[in-house]
Amino acid sequence: TILRSELDNENELTAKQVREYYVRSQIADLTDVEYIKDTSLDFCKKQNLKSAMVKSIGLLQTSSFDEISQVINDSLKLGLDGDEGYDYKKDFEERFKPRFRNPVTTGWPLIDDTFKGGLGQKELGVVIAPTGAGKSMALVHLGTQALKEGKTVVHYTLELQDTVVASRYDACLTGIPLGNLTSFKEQIYEQVQDVEGRLIIKEYPTKTASTQTLKNHLEKLRMRSTIVDMIIVDYGDLLRPVRYLKEKRNELESIYEELRGLAQEYKCPIWTASQTNRGGLNAEVITMESISEAFSKCFVADFIFSISRTVEDKNNNGGRLFVAKNRNGPDGIVFPIFMDTANVSIKVLEPREEDELVEVSAKKQKENLVEKYMKFKKQNNGVR
Repeated sequence: TILRSELDNENELTAKQVREYYVRSQIADLTDVEYIKDTSLDFCKKQNLKSAMVKSIGLLQTSSFDEISQVINDSLKLGLDGDEGYDYKKDFEERFKPRFRNPVTTGWPLIDDTFKGGLGQKELGVVIAPTGAGKSMALVHLGTQALKEGKTVVHYTLELQDTVVASRYDACLTGIPLGNLTSFKEQIYEQVQDVEGRLIIKEYPTKTASTQTLKNHLEKLRMRSTIVDMIIVDYGDLLRPVRYLKEKRNELESIYEELRGLAQEYKCPIWTASQTNRGGLNAEVITMESISEAFSKCFVADFIFSISRTVEDKNNNGGRLFVAKNRNGPDGIVFPIFMDTANVSIKVLEPREEDELVEVSAKKQKENLVEKYMKFKKQNNGVR
C-alpha cells in the first residue's frame, strides 16, 4: 500500500521501473543474494543516470561541458568502487607494513636526497619561476630522467608545439644543442631508440583543456593497456577550469586540487609549473610568496622548488634553485645551478657560502605563509 501510494507521486517511467523490479524480486529466489544485489544496483544506476541527465540540461545552458562530462561519468561509476574504507581495528596490521612511495628521480642527487629519492606516486610537484626563467626546460629535464629510468611519461603541453617539446627532449637526452639537431638526425634517432622509457607528448591549445580533458586522455591510454608512470603538465595555470568560479584565484586553486586528485587516481607523480608575479622577475631567491594569482596553490603541493635567474645569471649560465616546500624532508634550502638553455642542461651544484646568505629559513617562510593565508581568509570570510 505504501509503495503504491509513493508511486502515484512519481512519473510514469519511474513507476514502471519500480513495478518491474518488484515483480522480478518476487519471482526470484530471495536466497539468491547476488541476484538481488545486482538487480537493485542496476535499478539505482539507471535512476542516478536519469538524475545526472536532468542536471546536465541546466549545465548545458551555461556551456559547462566539462562539468557535464564529470556528472555523467560519476553517475556511470556508481557501484563500481567496492572499497568501504580503512577499518581501524580490522586492518590493524596494514599500518605497520612498509610504505613504498616508488619515487622517480629528478636526476639531481642533491635534490633527491632532500625528499627521499624523488617525487613519489600520488604526489604533486610544482616548479615556480618567472617567465623565461626555464620552467618548461625544467619539466623536460624531469621527464628525461624518468625516461632514462624506463618509465612511461605523458607530457601535456599547453603552450609549446608538441614537436618543439620533442626537440627539447632530443637535446636533453643527447646533449646536442637545439640549433644543431637537424645536422645530427641519424645520431639522435639511434640514441632515442636506446632509451628504455616511452614518451607521449599531447598538445592542447592554451586554455582549451581541463583536468577532465587530461583524465579522458589518460583513460584512453589505460584502455590501450598503457600504464603511466609520470605525468607532466606544462603548465597548470594554462588549464581551463572544470567549473567557472567568481574569482580566478579560486579557479586556479581548484585546478591544482584536481591535478593532485589525478596523481592519486593514477597512482603516479605529477609535475607541473606555475608562473611568479612580477616581483620574482629579477629576484635572487623566489619563495612561495612570489607565486602568481592564487597563493593557495601552494597548499596542495607535496614538493615545490623555484628557479631564479637574474640578468647576470643568464649571461653566465647560472641561477639558483630554492626548495620552497617539502613534505618528505627539509626545505628552505638554496642550491646554485648551471643552466645551459642551448642543450636543455640543468645541473644542481653544492650550496656555496654566498647562497647561504640569501637562504630563507623554512620556519620564517612558513610563518609568512600562515600570516598571508590568514589575511587572505579574513578578507574573503573563508568563502570561496
